[in-house]
Amino acid sequence: MWWGVALYVNQELLVASPKQVAIRLFDLMGDSSFWMSVLYSLVRVSLGYILAVLVAVILSAITHLSQLAYHISSPMMNIVKAVPVASFIILALIWLNKDIIPVFITFLIVLPIVWGNLHRGLKETDGKLLEMCSIYNVPVGRQISGIYIPSVKPYFTSACKTAVGLAWKSGVAAEVLCKPEFSIGGHMYDAKIYLETTDVFAWTAVTVILSVIIEAIITAKSEK
Repeated sequence: MWWGVALYVNQELLVASPKQVAIRLFDLMGDSSFWMSVLYSLVRVSLGYILAVLVAVILSAITHLSQLAYHISSPMMNIVKAVPVASFIILALIWLNKDIIPVFITFLIVLPIVWGNLHRGLKETDGKLLEMCSIYNVPVGRQISGIYIPSVKPYFTSACKTAVGLAWKSGVAAEVLCKPEFSIGGHMYDAKIYLETTDVFAWTAVTVILSVIIEAIITAKSEK
């Protein structure tokens, strides 16, 4: 479909063909700044993603045990999901250093997704098994490893896989607006300024490839 649209339009300035993008991508890969940009963006997005998952795990446990904590956290998560990413990025430009903004934005986007799924998984845990554990005084550690983790695992895996794509979308979008040094988003912005459409497609392809690789790693780990 992409190739067909490129042939129909027949203007590289508007739609670059897959062949043109592939050639340009290989050209970019020969430049050391390409790998620096990929590495820095990968670190920023991964850091925001990992922090969000860790906080979501802790917060889901707290909100599962405390209704008050849940009623406080739930509206906040809904607000984060409803507010446009661009609004958060603009506010972050006022509050934070530009190198931290992609981490912060990725964290904000991933947190509600993982927290929501984990909370649901904990809520769906078999109550009869928990009641049996209470009757026979099963240690908390064994309840967590034998009941809670198996119950939550499908929800957790699904959330992590869904959040990967959103993490890259939001993280790179933040880079486009704040332009930190060595970033995929920064190169996309420069390509747009100079009307280098092929470069925009090439850097977009890099983002998609990285997202797919990370999602494949998460899937492989979850199946073990």
